[in-house]
Amino acid sequence: MTSKQVKPLAGAVRTASGAVRPVPGARITGGLLHHWQRRNSTATIPHTIEQLRAAGNVANLSRLLEQDPAPYRGRYPFLDTDLYKTLEGLAYELGDGDAPEPVREFYEEVVGLLERVQAEDGYLNSFFQDPAATRKPWQDLAWGHELYNLGHLIQAAVAAGRRMGDDRLLRVAGRFADLVVERFAETGVCGHPEVEMALVELYRETGERAYLDLAGAFVDRRGAGQLKHSIFPGDYFQDHVPFRELPSVTGHAVRMAYLAAGAADVFLETGDRSLFEALERLWDDMVAAKLYVTGGLGSRHSDEAIGDRYELPSERAYSETCAAIAVMQWAWRMFLATGGAKYLDVFERVLYNAYAVGLSADGKAFFYDNPLQRRPDHEQRSGAEDGGEPLRRAWFGCPCCPPNIVRWMAQLADYLAAERDGALLVASYASARIESAGLDLAMETAYPWDGDVRLTVERAADGPYALVLRIPGWARGATVTVNGEPHAGDPEDGWLTVERRWSAGDEIRLALPMPVRAHGSHPSLDATRGAVAVARGPLVYCVEQQDSPAAAVDDLLVGVPEIVNANIERRDGTVVLGVTACAAPPPSAELYPELPLEQALPETTVTATFVPYFLWGNRGPEAMRVWVRTPMTTGKKAT
Repeated sequence: MTSKQVKPLAGAVRTASGAVRPVPGARITGGLLHHWQRRNSTATIPHTIEQLRAAGNVANLSRLLEQDPAPYRGRYPFLDTDLYKTLEGLAYELGDGDAPEPVREFYEEVVGLLERVQAEDGYLNSFFQDPAATRKPWQDLAWGHELYNLGHLIQAAVAAGRRMGDDRLLRVAGRFADLVVERFAETGVCGHPEVEMALVELYRETGERAYLDLAGAFVDRRGAGQLKHSIFPGDYFQDHVPFRELPSVTGHAVRMAYLAAGAADVFLETGDRSLFEALERLWDDMVAAKLYVTGGLGSRHSDEAIGDRYELPSERAYSETCAAIAVMQWAWRMFLATGGAKYLDVFERVLYNAYAVGLSADGKAFFYDNPLQRRPDHEQRSGAEDGGEPLRRAWFGCPCCPPNIVRWMAQLADYLAAERDGALLVASYASARIESAGLDLAMETAYPWDGDVRLTVERAADGPYALVLRIPGWARGATVTVNGEPHAGDPEDGWLTVERRWSAGDEIRLALPMPVRAHGSHPSLDATRGAVAVARGPLVYCVEQQDSPAAAVDDLLVGVPEIVNANIERRDGTVVLGVTACAAPPPSAELYPELPLEQALPETTVTATFVPYFLWGNRGPEAMRVWVRTPMTTGKKAT
C-alpha cells in the first residue's frame, strides 16, 4: 500500500477549527527515526507479542469462549488495552506490507477473538465479562477503566481501517461505542481519560455526531464530582474543579495530558474558544513550571502525579513513558489548532529525550519511570549479568508503557508535516518522503546528529506555493538556500517561509547550527540550583559513571565555557561530547558542615564524556546525572 492510498491517523483529517492539517503521505526512509522504526519492527514488536502471550493477555480473551473459563490473569482490569495499543502499531506495520507472518497471525488471532467474545449488547472487557468476576460492569468508574479500554480499542480500529482497509475492528468498536453513547447519555465519566480522543477520531471516521458530543460531555463532566474519590483525592483524577477552570496541570500525569489532548480534539471539531483558552493556559503553565528539561512530566512516585510548580527533583523524577507520549499527543493537537512552532519544539524535546529513553538500545527492555539522576548507592546495584535486575525491564505487571511505545514508534511519520491552503509546513526533520497537495519532497538529513537538511522537490503544483520550515527555538542563525542561492527571508514565530513557483528538481538546503548549549534552571527550582544541563540540538545529554573514570559523577564540576567548547565526537553513529571538568575534593563527612569564609575552586581537571540521555542505562546500572554541579565560589578564586 503506498502512502497516497493511506488515510491519515491520529487526528490527521481536516478539522473544523484547525489552523493546519497533517499530511498523511509521509514515510521515514533513513536516519535515527528510521533505525528506531526498524528496531520496533524487528525487536520490540516480536518481544511485545511474546510478553502479551506469556502474561495472559490473549488467554484472558480466549478463556471467555470456554464453558468453565480459567481465572483472569493479572491484577488490573484494563489489560485488554495492551492488546489494543499493540494492534494499533501492527496496523501500521501490516499496512506497509512488510511485516513478518507471525505479526499478521497475531493480529488475526486477536481480532478474531474480539469479534467472538464481544457481548450481544456490544460490551467488551475480558475482566468484567468473567462469569466469576466479583466486580460488575460500570460499577466502579473511577478504577474500572472500561471507557479507557474502549478508547484504545477505537484507536486500534481506526488505524486498521485507515492503514489496512480492514473494518472488522471498526464494527467491534462501533458496537461498544454505541452502547456507551446510550449508557452515558446523561451522566458518568471515566476515572482515566483517554476515550475522549478516541471518540472524536471515531466521529471523524464515521461522521456520527453522537461520538463527538459524548467526548465533549466527558470533558465538561469532569470536576462535577461524579467520580468516587477513593485512595486519592479529586485532583488526582482532575475531578476537583471543571476542566475549563483548572488553574494548572495537576494530578496523575498521564490522565492530565490525555484529558488535555482529548479536549484539544473537541476544540478542533467544535471551535469552542473557552475550551481552547483553558488549553492554552494549562499548556503555558506546564511548560513554564512543571516540565523536566527532558520534556518529562510527573515528579511524584506515590500517585504518578505532577507536582507543585517547580517541584522537579532529578533522582525522584517519575516522568512516565506514557506521560511522554500523552504530552506529544497534546502538543501535536495544539499545533494543529494554532500552527504554532512552540508546540512542536516541546514535541521534539519529548520525542528525543523523555520518550526515547523509555526503550533499551536492543528494543526489548523498558523504563516505566525516567529519572534524571541515579545515585551510586541506588538499591538496584547489580545488573542482570550479576543475577540482579537490569535497569530496564522486559515487562511490567502494569505494562502500559511497552505497547504504547510500539504504537507511537510505528506512526512517527504522521508527525513530520502539515499543510494549509497554499503551503506545506515541515514540522520535524528526518530522512523521508513527503507527499502533499502542493509538493512532493525527498528530505535527506542526519538530524538530530547534525542540522543540515536537504529537500528536493519531486512534484510541484502549478502556481506559487509556500514551503514553510520550522526553525527550532534552540537554533540561532539558521540559513536557507534555494538551488544554491541564499534565501533572504528571516524566521518569524519559529517558521521560515520560502514561497515561489516550484519545479521538479529544485533543491532547498536548510542549515540549523548545533552548538553545544549549557542550560540553567529557574531559581525556584531548588533541586537543580547550582547545576547545569548540557544539550545539543534537540538532545539533552547526561554523564554516566562509565564515562567519567577519573571522578565520581556527583563530584564533577562543569563550567559554562567548558560546555560550549566541548569536543564533539562521532562514536558508533552517535554524537558524544567531551567536556573538561573539575573534580571536587572529597566532601566533608558532616551532612551540614559550616562553610569557610573563602572557598577555592578545585585545581584537578578531568575529562567527562556526555552521551545522549536517551541512551543511558544500556551499559549497566551505574551512577548518572543530567544536571551536573557548576563551580561556585565565595571569597578568593583558585589560581
